[in-house]
Amino acid sequence: MALVWVNQVKQGTISPFDRGLAYGDGVFATMRTASAHQAAAVLFLDAHLQRLQQSCQRIGIHWQASQSLVEQLGLLASSYPDHCIKLLLTRGEGGRGYQAPDLANVTEVVSVHPIPSHYQHWQQHGIALASSPITLARQPLLAGIKHLNRLEQVLIKSQPLIANTQDWLVCDTQGWVIESSMANIFAIKQGKVCTPAITHAGVSGVMREQMIDLLLQEGVSVNAQAMRYDDICSADHIFITNSLFGVVDVNTIDQFQFSRWTHTSRFRHVLSVNLSS
Repeated sequence: MALVWVNQVKQGTISPFDRGLAYGDGVFATMRTASAHQAAAVLFLDAHLQRLQQSCQRIGIHWQASQSLVEQLGLLASSYPDHCIKLLLTRGEGGRGYQAPDLANVTEVVSVHPIPSHYQHWQQHGIALASSPITLARQPLLAGIKHLNRLEQVLIKSQPLIANTQDWLVCDTQGWVIESSMANIFAIKQGKVCTPAITHAGVSGVMREQMIDLLLQEGVSVNAQAMRYDDICSADHIFITNSLFGVVDVNTIDQFQFSRWTHTSRFRHVLSVNLSS
């Protein structure tokens, strides 16, 4: 049985009138717990909670993490090292129509999951991407937010991957490169680091933020800019980031090949995101 808490009640239930179920009216975070040999913690918890609060504000939900929720997450991190904790927030119940209630009674859903076993292999060997035939709609009001309406990603993931590839490279409807289906993407060309601007589509991930901060601390400038397919595929090195696998090199995109960046392994160590055996 899955480990799930609804409003901190184990195996609690959600109303069929919950707006997260009815309309995808909410946001979520996918967080990783530290390895067993590290101090028990949810990695980058403050950043995750801050992003959740900011995302709630952008869609008009008043929410702030309670002390009891923070304590619950800490206990779960202690009990389940090297696991995924998903924190999902909805506006709560709100009737049949689209109009949101004036006051939200936020539903909090916490669940614990194993980290996919192949992520360690990805860290060690890198992955291959193929261009997705499905593109992302442009909506600046929602760009960057990890909201609950993930139908585009469901459609992308429903496409059978090309042989010997592990994920999709995804563009928006105007052909701008945005991300992989599950991660943010970085390109290095002649020592310069670029990442797609998340202004009209896509998710601005917490690990993307951590990587940008780390690069800046090391004196490496990072440009968040609009990028075309040719901009990505002419790079010397490519890597992707998310909160579960941290940093992973991209070896190929379609027919284009890239050498692995010499710094990705070190950055995983600095960020404490190496997956243990």
